[in-house]
Amino acid sequence: MLINRREILQTTTIGTASLALTPSFNHLRAAPGLATDGKPHRFVFIRKSNGNLTRQFGLPSFSSQELKKHEEKQAFEVDLAGHELPDWLQGLDGHKENMTILHGISMSVSGGGHYSYSGCMGAYKAGRDILSNIKWATVDFELAKLFPSPFGHVEMSLAVPHGRDHRTGIVSGYSAPAAKQRNYCYADPMTAHQELFKSVTNTNEAASDKALLDYLHQQENRRLKGLDGDERLKISDQIESLQSIRDRNTKVASLGDRIIQHLPEIDPVHAGGGEDATLPQKQAAFTDVIVGALASGLTNVVTYTIDDLGTDITSLPENKQKTSIHQIGHGGQIAGAAAMRNAIKAHHIKQIKTLVTRLKAIPEGKGTMFDNTTIIYMPETGAGHHGPDTEAPMVLMTGKNSRLDIAGRYIRLPFHGTEGHKTLSNWYTTLLNAYGNPIKHYGDLDLTMQRNRLDQTGAIDRFLV
Repeated sequence: MLINRREILQTTTIGTASLALTPSFNHLRAAPGLATDGKPHRFVFIRKSNGNLTRQFGLPSFSSQELKKHEEKQAFEVDLAGHELPDWLQGLDGHKENMTILHGISMSVSGGGHYSYSGCMGAYKAGRDILSNIKWATVDFELAKLFPSPFGHVEMSLAVPHGRDHRTGIVSGYSAPAAKQRNYCYADPMTAHQELFKSVTNTNEAASDKALLDYLHQQENRRLKGLDGDERLKISDQIESLQSIRDRNTKVASLGDRIIQHLPEIDPVHAGGGEDATLPQKQAAFTDVIVGALASGLTNVVTYTIDDLGTDITSLPENKQKTSIHQIGHGGQIAGAAAMRNAIKAHHIKQIKTLVTRLKAIPEGKGTMFDNTTIIYMPETGAGHHGPDTEAPMVLMTGKNSRLDIAGRYIRLPFHGTEGHKTLSNWYTTLLNAYGNPIKHYGDLDLTMQRNRLDQTGAIDRFLV
């Protein structure tokens, strides 16, 4: 359902919803502080559909011994500097020193199948997209708490749910700030541009929003008088959330010059929801918005669903058969399914290259913005269209100030259900521990690991600096 920004604000006055439970604002209350070097670390999670076939993540220059280990899913690692990348990944060939190809992390805790919904970001089985299935805050929201910013966490999506052919505006997202709470996301680049940068692009609307927020804050304060018990707590939460939005807008206003400096241009083809824009145009526009939002300091954490099974790929130039992501997943239904998988990934990698090169071009401290950035390109469901979820190959790009010791390597971890195997929960625990959250274990436990009585809690210590 499309959500109008003003309708979200006005829900406080009609009692049908509570801003205290509105994900986009609730997280603004937590602000532990910046990194020790005074610069925030930034995270970009890029979710893709249809899984990642493990054979497409092997290196064509593997020795016969390395290829054997890869095919037999044995643990090993090699230096990427001495190897050739797969064709679809060669767009990042000039940045291999920052790259990690990570094999062996399982996603059984969140499940395979067509969709994982909130599960792949929270390391739990979310099943259908139902609020009661959201167990806790997803990892991107937890990281956003560690590096606070005016918008906190920002979510963007090119996902198209069943029964739709297009989505625009502000819609429900997949990340979550807390149990049984769903985030919102921007479903088209123009909406993201207008909402994130309106403090400098639409000052009249920004002033109107401020007046509305001030009015609602005063109105809720008046309602608070004479109330007690649960009703008083509810209104107090709403007042607190309204104040959080007002505080956010004040912080955004203070970034005016920086926002102007990094304000992205957006092609008019994206006006009105961008129904005439091709998929590559949409992806490129979202990338521009992400760079602008990070560089201007509006956010330090972005989650971007770059496609799902319903995303229209007929505008990809390689898609001569005008097939769908879903048909490609089933493979046998079309010729050249593997080649189309690689073409889709190559378009994704093109956007990652843009993120890396542009962030490397922006000075920060004694280096660049990319030095303090981690990009994680990951499958939503595992190693294929219907899984298996025992593997989830991913590509990471990490700057030189990363607190993970993984850059420049192809790493295959022990396979699922064996000694030393690491789950999605271990991986997210590692990210959180590395950047300031000492949680002992984030996410659900894996049933196979439990049955085999294998240790599966905690961070991946070898990855920590």
